[in-house]
Amino acid sequence: MPLISLRLPLAVMLAGFSLAGCDREPRAPAQPQSTSAAAAGASGEAFAGRIDRSHKGAALPQATVTDPSGAKLAIESLKGKPVLINLWATWCAPCVKELPTLDALAAREAGKLAIVTVSQDMAQPEKVAATLHYSHLHPWLDPDNTLGFFYNSGELPTSVLYDAQGREVWRMVGAHDWTGTTEWAGTAPN
Repeated sequence: MPLISLRLPLAVMLAGFSLAGCDREPRAPAQPQSTSAAAAGASGEAFAGRIDRSHKGAALPQATVTDPSGAKLAIESLKGKPVLINLWATWCAPCVKELPTLDALAAREAGKLAIVTVSQDMAQPEKVAATLHYSHLHPWLDPDNTLGFFYNSGELPTSVLYDAQGREVWRMVGAHDWTGTTEWAGTAPN
């Protein structure tokens, strides 16, 4: 089989993944949102994240992420305190829109909740570091999209809350305003 005949289906598949991967349009919320969660962002659109509890109890993935300097973080090593893993990308407008609210949550809950922002960008670690210029968020990279395939939400941003034992509590699929979130320890964000 010629190599050319394999390139076209692969290119079509990759284009489909990139188009489907970002939460571009607001949806009706799955449950009532707080005033801060329903507030319009900089683009004038409301945050449209929704809770998914269908994976409750699932263990932290066995994956390792790196940062632009080459430092590594084994996701499984995060057991011991609650952790919120956020998958995002520089090309995803809702992802970038929610980053300042994640930084505010990280500042407010420092020492009680670990927040791990993991870029799903496939290249340009310097662009990831430049976009994630917040003081409480670290630019972790997952260029092979290991976590994206593991969570299989089909949408960015996706944030997954784990309890201190490393068991999934819930997922937020789509952008969310994290500044008003106070009930992260086991319940849905308000």
